[in-house]
Amino acid sequence: MNWSYIIDGIIIGISASIPLGPIGVLVIQRTLNKGRLSGFISGLGAALSDTIYAIIAGFSLSFIVGFIETQMLWIQIIGASVLIGLGLKIFYTNPATQLRRQKKRSSSLVQDLFSTFILTITNPLAVFLFLAFFAGFRVVEAEQSLYDRFMLIIGVFAGASLWWFTLSSLINMLRSKINLRRLFWLNKIAGSTIIVLVCVAFFLWAGNEYLWAN
Repeated sequence: MNWSYIIDGIIIGISASIPLGPIGVLVIQRTLNKGRLSGFISGLGAALSDTIYAIIAGFSLSFIVGFIETQMLWIQIIGASVLIGLGLKIFYTNPATQLRRQKKRSSSLVQDLFSTFILTITNPLAVFLFLAFFAGFRVVEAEQSLYDRFMLIIGVFAGASLWWFTLSSLINMLRSKINLRRLFWLNKIAGSTIIVLVCVAFFLWAGNEYLWAN
């Protein structure tokens, strides 16, 4: 087994996950509201999505990359709309009501996983991020075997998962100091932050596309 590819993949997976965008804020909010397991499982949904984009980048699936490029505007609009809707939902969520629902329905981890997976998969810019990382680390070569590429992808998933486990564990340490009143304001802050981050990212992307077009 070529451990160097796994190690490179772990470094890339962590590097791609560390920037605290809307998904990072969501993982923090869920950890504080529902516990470390919910936060970590939510992070795994993002890790699975990132792994799919890493596969596309690592195996140079040109058809999918081409489709993403041609449909980028609509994908960005849909992804931004869903995330803004999520931000609004978090903003208006009453933590007391949320806690009562959790007691009645304790098994929502599957929903946590798939919700972040869907939210992350609607960010097609991730495939270009991984293309940049792979090029920067020079880990994908024309003569590279399929086995080595799979080891790289496994490393990416392991690295992303390690980051979300670390983040949710660190945030979980703060839960004992959080009461319902603080949770109420944390929901307001988290929801507002997600909306602002999404809007800024969308307008920066749109502005960059406009400059390139002109």
